[in-house]
Amino acid sequence: MKKTITIKGLTIGEGTPKICTPMVGRSVSELIDEAIHIKTIDADIVEWRVDFFDEVEDFSKVKEALEEIRGILPNVPLIFTFRSEREGGEKELSNQTYLELNKAAVETRLVDIIDVELLYNEGIIKSLIEAAHLNGVFVIISNHDFEKTPSKEEIVSRLRKAQELGGDIPKIAVMPKSTSDVLTLLDATCSMYEHYADRPIITMSMAGQGVISRIAGEVFGSAITFGAAKKASAPGQVPVNDLRKVLEILQSNL
Repeated sequence: MKKTITIKGLTIGEGTPKICTPMVGRSVSELIDEAIHIKTIDADIVEWRVDFFDEVEDFSKVKEALEEIRGILPNVPLIFTFRSEREGGEKELSNQTYLELNKAAVETRLVDIIDVELLYNEGIIKSLIEAAHLNGVFVIISNHDFEKTPSKEEIVSRLRKAQELGGDIPKIAVMPKSTSDVLTLLDATCSMYEHYADRPIITMSMAGQGVISRIAGEVFGSAITFGAAKKASAPGQVPVNDLRKVLEILQSNL
């Protein structure tokens, strides 16, 4: 029996994949505008991509932004993500600043999930898992490959590693170079889900070729999909309301 995760009444890991939409504002005022817009669309989860935030290294400004977001979206599960440049994000932080930023976020108890990259050393990952869990916050352990699609075996290996480290939700996103790459990602997802996963997982193949992976999670085993609000945070994100319609059509015929 696979574990599910319930946050603010939303259960991740059962039924139709939950739709997450990114916030990518560079200032508090831009984030407020985004949050107001998100209230008008049909998203289940919000991800604040804090690497877009100009004042990310000023933790008091980060907390101020979180308070503003929470004031507008009090009942929506919120993921706090600093995506490093090496994994497709906007900038790099030192290991120590990355650690302190995420710890500061969980200690506010204004976030529900933090995203921690698998490529950080195990000491940082385990420290952040411990801090998050002490504050009632879940952890996604993620890996992003914007250059290629690794082999099925490698994709499964990375997801299993994220699970073994204690991540509540292992995640991988890869870039296809061909249709067969998309099939590789879907095959790896199915294998991980059926044979190894004891908790929700997230997988996706990016860009236009990979769009099918963003809508087929219920069939292959991915629990969350990502859709764009105003601006996409990764290639291939479909607008949230369009994504919802497609997911509902698929779900009604399963």
